[in-house]
Amino acid sequence: MKKQFVTAEWIKLFFVIGAIASLSVTDAAPKPPSDQGDRVVTGGDLAFMNDAAPGGRAEIELGRLATERASTSAVREFAQEMIKDHTKAGEQLEALAEQKKVKLPPGILPQAMQTKEKLTALRGEDFDREYVKAMVQVHEKDVVTFEAVAKNATDADVKAFAALTAPTLRHHLEMIRTIAERMNLQAK
Repeated sequence: MKKQFVTAEWIKLFFVIGAIASLSVTDAAPKPPSDQGDRVVTGGDLAFMNDAAPGGRAEIELGRLATERASTSAVREFAQEMIKDHTKAGEQLEALAEQKKVKLPPGILPQAMQTKEKLTALRGEDFDREYVKAMVQVHEKDVVTFEAVAKNATDADVKAFAALTAPTLRHHLEMIRTIAERMNLQAK
């Protein structure tokens, strides 16, 4: 019963917001794709945001670990780029979440925590090998996800965030695949 009431209240809210929005017509120049926070992020867009935030945090944490434990400069440099780029993307996602009134989950996902625990026990070449494998797998998945959201998201701002971030993730994937090839690694 409570669920039906909450759903009915949301439907009423959407109608009220729609009515108010239709009253405010301006002759301003068109803005870049943005709904200026006046739409609630739901469904796949919300799920994407809720996965992207802890995923990005995991990349940062694993990158920090790699800067301490990696034996090759290529892996350390890659890790530094992960920290820099995922910190920037995380800040952009946090700003988007604030604009959209979305509370992103804290921490990192359980699978990333398992990877971190596994990597924490390793050093040197063993660390490099497992970190590189993990980064190839994660970035293959992330590129597919971000590119799909960039094409199919309902919310214009979520779509724009994914479109802006996807090329960086593709670059990361190319970088880590090159490192994996030099190490003669199979990621899967």
